[in-house]
Amino acid sequence: MADHIAPPAGSAMAEPGFLWGVATASYQIEGAIDVDGRLPSIWDTFSATPGKTLGGDTGEHACEHYTRWADDVDLIAGLGVDAYRLSIAWPRVMHADGTPNPQGFDFYRRLLARLGAHGVQRYVTLYHWDLPQHLEDRGGWLNRDTAYRFADYAALVARELSGLVEGWMTLNEPWCSAFLGYGNGHHAPGLADPRFATQAMHHLLLGHGLALEAIRANDPGTPCGIVANVGRGTSDSADPADQEAARLYELQHNDWVLQPLLAGSYPTDLWDKLWPGSAPLVLPGDMDVIRRPLDFLGINYYFHSNLHSDGATGFRDVPLEGVERTQMGWEVCPQGLEDLLRRFKAVYPNLPPIYITENGMASDDTVVDGRVDDTQRQSYLKRHFAAVSRAMDAGVEVRGYFVWSLMDNFEWAFGYERRFGLVHVDYGTQVRTLKDSALAFQSFLQQRRAAATPAALTTRGDKP
Repeated sequence: MADHIAPPAGSAMAEPGFLWGVATASYQIEGAIDVDGRLPSIWDTFSATPGKTLGGDTGEHACEHYTRWADDVDLIAGLGVDAYRLSIAWPRVMHADGTPNPQGFDFYRRLLARLGAHGVQRYVTLYHWDLPQHLEDRGGWLNRDTAYRFADYAALVARELSGLVEGWMTLNEPWCSAFLGYGNGHHAPGLADPRFATQAMHHLLLGHGLALEAIRANDPGTPCGIVANVGRGTSDSADPADQEAARLYELQHNDWVLQPLLAGSYPTDLWDKLWPGSAPLVLPGDMDVIRRPLDFLGINYYFHSNLHSDGATGFRDVPLEGVERTQMGWEVCPQGLEDLLRRFKAVYPNLPPIYITENGMASDDTVVDGRVDDTQRQSYLKRHFAAVSRAMDAGVEVRGYFVWSLMDNFEWAFGYERRFGLVHVDYGTQVRTLKDSALAFQSFLQQRRAAATPAALTTRGDKP
């Protein structure tokens, strides 16, 4: 049966002030892609294109969260989490002419209000990859104008949902949007050119900076941040070329996003060495907008990669043998998360407080006699909790941890085969079943809450 999933005894992560949550994204769970005025998104187009997703899966139905949201909120509250991270579907709330879609906003108001009524804090991501298709038709993130349209969208959402959100996140994983969407074509919109990727990244980050100003003007006082996915890369080879390959990997995977945000510049080795001739067009004043101060930084972490030189200007992934892997084929390496958190603190003196906004793993989960035994996920999470605890002991300020994901969902190009959820979803019946990992997480949260004094709970804002 499920055991406890908990940080090490005595860890600050077990104290009342630390925020524990679960996370989802709009396109991955909502379904209802053509309901109540929602416009098409790039993921509707991409997933409907033959050969782009595993099994030809799309987000048309997903977890039917758009109609099952009330029960899902009760499920979230029943886990005992402090917070829920969700995203707003840009095509659901904004007409092509920039005016609000009242039906879309009504959905999110009801959702956020019910979360609040349960005492669950709400952390909202504005862009989790579902760009309106009409903007992609005008160039998408290759078009500088999209950054300004994103700021308009951010202003609208912050104004409409002001008072219902405890924390705003502008972008989720701009690395994925830029590189997977425009660099290698694995994600929507499916373009593949390093020059496209670097320009898309610049416009994404410009949009982030413009959105920060728009949010703060329309929902003043609510903390604002961004979410970056990071990856640990080392080499098992002492060859200087392979060591340089590992350095370039981390530069591309991590500092391509963090350096402009926190230092106001790009790591030029990306276009001097890795992608020659791919430097983006940066206009005067852009970097000042991009490096506007953050109230917090979201970090998404999943795996480690072993890198060797590709014999030219870049690197190649050489999978290690005999290591633990997830259903995605990703190497499990909790130490990598600790290493990265410590490095970011050392490299960026102005590193803001951090939330682990995604961490979790995919496994091939099935329901047997009403139970889902996901022992590997329980072990995975417990070891990553310990890694974050060690980083905190080393002085890294981490304020919260959101497990990815609340429930199994549409896993982008991998469709419905890869299951990241704490909660199993039967896509035929839409029945939700708490996996053993969910029960173990719930047990930890209940014990933590029971151990907290009424004074500590009041300080955190919970009801004793």
